[in-house]
Amino acid sequence: MVGSVIVYEDKIIGEGWHKKAGEPHAEVNAVNSVKDKYLLEKATIYVSLEPCSHFGKTPPCCDLIIRNKIPNVVIGTVDPNEKVAGNGIKKLLEAGINVIVGVLENECNELNKRFFTFHQKKRPYAILKWAESQDGFIAPAIRNEQKPVWITNQYSRQLVHKWRSEEKAILVGTQTAVDDNPKLDVRDWTGTHPVRVVLDRKNRIPKENYLLDNQIKTIVFNESDTNSNQENIIFEKINFEKNIAHQVLEILFQHQIQSVIIEGGRQTIQTFIDENLWDEARIFKGKTIFKKGIKAPEILEKVTKKQRIINDELLIFTNHD
Repeated sequence: MVGSVIVYEDKIIGEGWHKKAGEPHAEVNAVNSVKDKYLLEKATIYVSLEPCSHFGKTPPCCDLIIRNKIPNVVIGTVDPNEKVAGNGIKKLLEAGINVIVGVLENECNELNKRFFTFHQKKRPYAILKWAESQDGFIAPAIRNEQKPVWITNQYSRQLVHKWRSEEKAILVGTQTAVDDNPKLDVRDWTGTHPVRVVLDRKNRIPKENYLLDNQIKTIVFNESDTNSNQENIIFEKINFEKNIAHQVLEILFQHQIQSVIIEGGRQTIQTFIDENLWDEARIFKGKTIFKKGIKAPEILEKVTKKQRIINDELLIFTNHD
């Protein structure tokens, strides 16, 4: 996510943002929006991420800036993509352009934390998400097979669907898939369905479950290599005896997945916590009291942010490691 603004004599004369992969970058849209192109030779272009220096799906933005003789470039943060990684800045400097780097750097890094995690740590940005009762359980001891037990209100549940539309993938464990038969889509919001990811070591998920309906791209992790891929279902073999979270994120990285929401259940979420492979945790606390049941995962970090959603409390945690 990149934005750009062009300024001449303290007035904005052009602005643009990168709308979609493969479409013109922010700098291109900003330059194209300037009515009097002669002003570019006296202007400053501000961009939240280092201008690209290579031919990808679009031409290099550095060449555009140099060609239009824009004398000043202010960059929020360096691009961690190894195809750029300082080469854009170097190219601009070699062309005699005045370059300033690191303005509002923390804010620019936060804006693209998924992109940065993907390129720097070679894995998706991992978001843990669960709902727990007032007394710390994610499910009651006895479940009603006919209908689900909701801990949160409808607005919290709608927010979860909004989150799904904002991330590339969503992951659950075998037990959640078998017990809840989830769709893991964004039916309560408008947007793109995330790639569904499920751990199914022994192929226990019934073939009639939504996760295996071929409607949405789904990646199934198991320990056999006898399954054959289908149109929308991809099977990946891993070793379930060690470092499950590490293996899963490594393969999701190979699938070019920049972010994943890990929704459950307890054992699955705790696996990512224990391997310290998470970046953010979003925990809903409802007013329901179960007294006994399945205990919620345990996280040691301090709360970063709190939010009320009517009678629910949303707690946000950030992994600082």
